[in-house]
Amino acid sequence: MSLLAFVEHVDGVVDETGLELVTAGHGVAADLDTTLTAVVVGPGADDAAARLGAYGAADARVVSHPGLSSYAPAAYAESIVQLVAELAPVAVLASGSEKGNEVLAHVAARADLPMAANCTEVAAADGPWTLTRMRWGGSLLEDSRLDAPTKLVTLAPHAFQAAEVNGSGQIPVEAFAPQLDAAVTAVRVIDQEPSGSGVSLASAPVVVSGGRGVGSAEGFEVLEQLAGLLDGAVGCSRVATNNGWRSHNDQVGQTGTKIAPQLYIACGISGATQHWVGCKDAKNILAINTDPEAPLVTRGNYAVIGSLQEVLPAIVDEVRRRKGA
Repeated sequence: MSLLAFVEHVDGVVDETGLELVTAGHGVAADLDTTLTAVVVGPGADDAAARLGAYGAADARVVSHPGLSSYAPAAYAESIVQLVAELAPVAVLASGSEKGNEVLAHVAARADLPMAANCTEVAAADGPWTLTRMRWGGSLLEDSRLDAPTKLVTLAPHAFQAAEVNGSGQIPVEAFAPQLDAAVTAVRVIDQEPSGSGVSLASAPVVVSGGRGVGSAEGFEVLEQLAGLLDGAVGCSRVATNNGWRSHNDQVGQTGTKIAPQLYIACGISGATQHWVGCKDAKNILAINTDPEAPLVTRGNYAVIGSLQEVLPAIVDEVRRRKGA
């Protein structure tokens, strides 16, 4: 009996959610008295696999094929289905990211297996597993049971902590070459357009977000300045997206990106439930708002009551002074 974890990477680099997955998978494998096998797909997979032993993977399968040179969801899924047929694992885990959920949904359809998405707790056993999963964008937690020959589970980003496992080191890495036809590689990513500063909103250590109170697209300039000084990313609320001030890629919330930075600076954002779902995992929240009763002001760790047009330039000047910039 084995346990598989589909670990995402970009050119061999595994992000924090991938390391969270491996750490959590190691714990699940220990509960089942088995080991965790990392499944890594595409160019750079060998580099990605080399790092995973430190977080609990016992070994890795590197999946390679000419049709996997870029992201192709059906081809990724078919590769995992073939690996499942070979190894007969008790479960396949993945991150509850867009890619992780998409690939495992394809696996579920191809293998006729049930799938539980965005789980925050996993109690593994020889029989059915007991899970807690997020529903309605995180506003509801549901306890459920999953029973299948091979269980398919994605883990909610930032619901588990990434941690190195003592004594782990180099792990065996074995190549796996799936048999793929043209049909499964027909839908694929052929190009990607970088946006903004290049700092990922989902993984940035600091996020500076603006909402209705920013007032215009031009009003985000001072937020860009502050984010740049703090090596962070700029986000926004749904209002800013709806008004055309920022791209949907910048939106934090239930229908946007869920973040977990060390510091979240919310500027002119009231903090409705949909937005709170996206930022509640931030380690520290600083709300800047003229309304002392705004939800983010009352829920956050720190608050400045005042006009962001006055407060933010003062913060930018002070950060520059301290950095000697």
